[in-house]
Amino acid sequence: MAESGATEQFRAARDFLLRHREDYEAARAGFSWPRPARFNWALDWFDVIAAGNDATALHIVEEDGTETRRTFAEMSARSARVANWLRDAHGVRAGDRIVVMLGNQVELWETALAAMKLRAVVIPATPLLGPADLRDRIERGGARHVVVRAVDTAKFDDVPGEYTRVAVGRDGGAGGAWAAFEDACAADDTFVPDGPTDASDTLMLYFTSGTTARPKLVEHTHTSYPIGHLATMYWIGLRPGDVHLNISSPGWAKHAWSNLFAPWNAEATVFVHHYTRFDPARLMAEMDRHGVTTFCAPPTVWRMLIQADLSALRTPPREVVAAGEPLNPEVIAAVRRAWGVSVRDGFGQTETAVQISNSPGQPLKPGSMGRPAPGFHVELLDPVTGEPGAGEGEIALDLSTRPAGLMTGYHGDPERTAEAMSGGFYRTGDIAARDADGYLTYVGRADDVFKASDYKISPFELESALLEHEAVAEAAVVPAPDPVRLAVPKAYVVLADGWEPGPETAKALFAHARAVLAPYQRIRRIEFADLPKTVSGKIRRIELRERTAAGSTAEYREEDHR
Repeated sequence: MAESGATEQFRAARDFLLRHREDYEAARAGFSWPRPARFNWALDWFDVIAAGNDATALHIVEEDGTETRRTFAEMSARSARVANWLRDAHGVRAGDRIVVMLGNQVELWETALAAMKLRAVVIPATPLLGPADLRDRIERGGARHVVVRAVDTAKFDDVPGEYTRVAVGRDGGAGGAWAAFEDACAADDTFVPDGPTDASDTLMLYFTSGTTARPKLVEHTHTSYPIGHLATMYWIGLRPGDVHLNISSPGWAKHAWSNLFAPWNAEATVFVHHYTRFDPARLMAEMDRHGVTTFCAPPTVWRMLIQADLSALRTPPREVVAAGEPLNPEVIAAVRRAWGVSVRDGFGQTETAVQISNSPGQPLKPGSMGRPAPGFHVELLDPVTGEPGAGEGEIALDLSTRPAGLMTGYHGDPERTAEAMSGGFYRTGDIAARDADGYLTYVGRADDVFKASDYKISPFELESALLEHEAVAEAAVVPAPDPVRLAVPKAYVVLADGWEPGPETAKALFAHARAVLAPYQRIRRIEFADLPKTVSGKIRRIELRERTAAGSTAEYREEDHR
């Protein structure tokens, strides 16, 4: 297949980053975003690399051991069939919004590629959503079509709207209300687009994970995620032919980051292992058996992994990374001891590709999330004046050199978009500190940092200190009201296996905190409890703050356990 000008621009940028994958300074100095006027990643990139390509694009291993493999050529042909079927049989047109609520199954990738080819807009949704969330996505997202697992069709019984219903699975089409996705197999595998795709056309609408009462609706284009995730490819260290495992749930942005765009930008294999309950030993066995070379997981998974015998993995991946929330230094140290590789942290948002990262081959600093990714110009804004150049402040992206990997804005919410993009910067709402070498260390969300006795407290720093103790599997720190100090740090702690909640464990943790933290940082209260999380796995600190403000009889106080 002949390459278009847009394909050539994309390939040139991709290849530049591959050539300089371990030379950060050269990558930063020489990289520039490809900015084609027209670009459709599924047609101009994926179909081009898939032509005659029998390498494995997607490899799924089920819990029972059964496997599904699809080559690049097969994925190209199958997605063309799905696109033709959606267009010809169900009237899907350019600009139509499609709620896609599927698990890690082949049809998820086929539908994503098909929707891109049609210039339709994908609204990713996790199968964990209930009817209330789905009503919000149909209404605010303006969805005209839904593609869901057959087992989830009943969730739409009370979701009003005139939208096409497509079900994936054995029961697809049951009762006549739902079309069977499997019927797409009979469609033609040659796809001819209805028209050109402007690079600025909307591609995805992401509902954020709901840490606020009303999730934001993040709008991405055919530029911002497909091209923007060249930076994510660079951070992970992906190469052509790699086997990449990313642990992430469909429906959330990180799944698109590392299970779609970044690996296929690099012409790597997307590897998925299904499980009902997370089993570190089984996961490592599958990684060994199938030769996983690059691995990405959220901090929650890394914290569970280090509770297991990491030496069970005989051939560790070449590259290991973490994203979603800051990764605590002690987790990095434990993995390095066992596998001989360093977990490289990265920072980004649903609104962006990776902004800041520790890229391959670069010196790592304990606790740092690295330096700005190629193509991203990061400033720290003074929290008082809003001026750039602060040593510690809000992470912001300079819009005068707007990165390709940045959203258009919050769909249907011009006021929130204007607030986020004010003063010539995109403001992340996250606080970081920068050292003399340009490395950035995460401090916390702007609304998570608090004061105790007029000292500023970063919950992340205190949580990392607690995780150094063998009793702690997870921890979250929030302010607790105090009549003298205004607020004191309170830790909600999830214990590691073999430890029991009670006064003796609390006493040990208070003693540990006194030993490793400055006096003003010390943990003053502890409660043993599960941590509330969003469906994407992020800790709902707002819920913990509200619980703390209401008071609790289950907490232990430092003054009582010395």
